[in-house]
Amino acid sequence: MVPPAEVDPSSTVDLALLRAAVEATNEAILITSAELDEPGPRIAYANPAFTRMTGYALQEVAGRSPRLLQGPQTERAMLDRMRAALVAGEAYQGEATNYRKDGTPYFVEWLITPVHGADGRISHWISAQRDITERRAAEDRQLLMVRELHHRVKNTLATVQAVLNATMRSSASIPDFARMLTGRITSLAKTHAMITEDLGQAVLFRQLVASELQGFENGRGDRLSLEGPQVVLPSDLAVPIGMALHELTINAIKHGALAHPDGRIAVTWSLERGPAGRQLRWVWNEHDGPPVALPTRDGFGSRVLNRVLTAQIGAAVDIAYDPDGLRVTVDVPLR
Repeated sequence: MVPPAEVDPSSTVDLALLRAAVEATNEAILITSAELDEPGPRIAYANPAFTRMTGYALQEVAGRSPRLLQGPQTERAMLDRMRAALVAGEAYQGEATNYRKDGTPYFVEWLITPVHGADGRISHWISAQRDITERRAAEDRQLLMVRELHHRVKNTLATVQAVLNATMRSSASIPDFARMLTGRITSLAKTHAMITEDLGQAVLFRQLVASELQGFENGRGDRLSLEGPQVVLPSDLAVPIGMALHELTINAIKHGALAHPDGRIAVTWSLERGPAGRQLRWVWNEHDGPPVALPTRDGFGSRVLNRVLTAQIGAAVDIAYDPDGLRVTVDVPLR
């Protein structure tokens, strides 16, 4: 084994080699004069990575203050902390919003260190800078998703509790309770799966409807009709709407259009201007099923439509028992 070569600590690296290394790095490097008061410090050197990051060439910034990179969103508190550290002769590491030559903002992470002369006094500052705009954007997205997940879990637990209590009240037997609860929890799980698969944690209204009604087409293509524009629902709307669609589907299987071979269901929706602004209006319309009879009691499905939709998302619900079949109209305020 060959022993490592000994390095003479008194040897010096060629200045041209050092300059080549600084200009080859992806870190933006600034060297400024030492004075901190106006008009200084002044830029003495900037490497090519600084030009790529900011759009300024060395000849455009030489002799000027790094303050030219600051703008409306540059944090004053951060600048005060940086100045306090530099006045004390200490290195400073931090993050800030800077502005490129074309005026676009970017997030920068920097480390400013002092350079001392032979007399021990600070002669220059060296600033190593890195563009962290993409990293900050990813962190913001992650934070948003965590908040969204917390909000969604909280709402879902409340929905599960309501489903459990209402299923207990409306079940005639333990097997009946287990069957209905399993179906409702499965519906919630399907909705959450669709939301989770989307980067924006949202789902198309058409997806919710198709998910509940899939498998009920009669082979002729005329039993189910879904018609409306593309409407994206955030999770706090998708969960209760998905539950309402599930209850309508179950009711149609037991008592409505899906209980008769010639029964048809048409779901239409549109975006409209409502009292509180933009809203989604969707209509569930059943045709050619068994004769429609008025319900003798307020079942769980009716409670979902009249209470969950109204209480959780402020929807307006109208239920009509037309001779041709059940018709439900729901107006959902959209953010």
